[in-house]
Amino acid sequence: MFTSRAIKKVAARLHAPGRYFVIRETATKSTMKPETIPSESNDTTDASSSPPLQYRVTARCSVTKARVGVMSVQHADVDTPVFMPVGTQGTLKGVLPEQLLALDCRIMLGNTYHLGMRPGTDVLEKAGGLHRFMGWPRALLTDSGGFQMVSLLQLAEITEQGVRFESPYDGSECMLTPERSMEIQNAIGADIMMQLDDVVKTTTTGPRVEEAMHRTIRWLDRSIAAYGRDNDQSIFPIVQGGLQPDLRRVCAAELTKRNTRGFAVGGLSGGESKDEFWRTVHLCTDLLPEDKPRYLMGVGFAADLVVCVALGIDMFDCVFPTRTARFGCALTRAGQINLKQRTFAQDLRPIDEDCDCSTCRTYTRAYLHHIVTVEPVACSIVSVHNVAFQLRLMGDMREAIREDRFPEFVKSYIATRYPNDTVPQWIRDALAAVNVIL
Repeated sequence: MFTSRAIKKVAARLHAPGRYFVIRETATKSTMKPETIPSESNDTTDASSSPPLQYRVTARCSVTKARVGVMSVQHADVDTPVFMPVGTQGTLKGVLPEQLLALDCRIMLGNTYHLGMRPGTDVLEKAGGLHRFMGWPRALLTDSGGFQMVSLLQLAEITEQGVRFESPYDGSECMLTPERSMEIQNAIGADIMMQLDDVVKTTTTGPRVEEAMHRTIRWLDRSIAAYGRDNDQSIFPIVQGGLQPDLRRVCAAELTKRNTRGFAVGGLSGGESKDEFWRTVHLCTDLLPEDKPRYLMGVGFAADLVVCVALGIDMFDCVFPTRTARFGCALTRAGQINLKQRTFAQDLRPIDEDCDCSTCRTYTRAYLHHIVTVEPVACSIVSVHNVAFQLRLMGDMREAIREDRFPEFVKSYIATRYPNDTVPQWIRDALAAVNVIL
């Protein structure tokens, strides 16, 4: 538990000179305005007169559904397509906020369920929100806690009211409702909040899938009615419906009737086949508005990012880059390399000779082989590279779309990742659906 003395110390430190924030008073709550962060597009927004999220498409691929956009929120201008690193507990495992800033990361995630459990809304409100609590000046998106219906199903009971959980921390019972999810996310102060949705595994069949889809729509309306900071936060609905196209169509049609500033595609990357995965993504991007960002939740493998950008997705998140780093694995265009393998014991090259992150500028594969899974600092060193890899991949795709050479970029990337004609059939089919023939 945090004592009042501890909270005062945190608040004093966050208000100290040299922090990232300038406090701006409003008629409601104080909000934070970071130092100006230039967008790749040099787009600027007058926050005092504009909605808290504006999105505009600045370039389109002439062949696929890929596009480049600028999503302007209170704390940053975020260029899309974008990969968002996941800081579940208000921290990216192994990576400091300063390191994320050095990588020009514009947006990251926190998790409503976990932050609501610990440290809780009292501490977050006293600290002035998660931005100030964790020392992060740029954009934040919070998941609603719905995913825990799947990941912690043995601890949860789902009813129309909400989700009753047994806390994994102390065994106490708690209820997460759409209203409570909004209350926690208001206290967190994220720029983008996700509605609480009824999540089922993608391999689920039968009436439970339709039940969850309709409940997600009802819970969206309760979420919209409950959230009280429309002047500085935006809520995204989540398209559900499992792997059933008809249910996805019904859900998207209902959600798009609501006046929200973006949309998410949920319930994927949970065990379904890749063929079912890409077809569902392709369908959903056809159903969602052209003038609002489209967020595919929980997807982060590099090949998936490339394919789904071609299918029209703008935003992604996944724990994969930092999780795989903890197992000693680093990301490259040719695929993942396991630094624990003895083949790297005398390899004095960086992880990636084309990468200019601090890890690749400083450390060799041999050194990392020496410390991965042995020294805790190795997690940080490899995580920095893996996050840098994901961000650079997105930046390269944005550049290729702007220059209208995205199909050529895709073909080059796939040839590097899958040499000698080893491209999975699902990738061939997905890209062919948007006119890229490998």
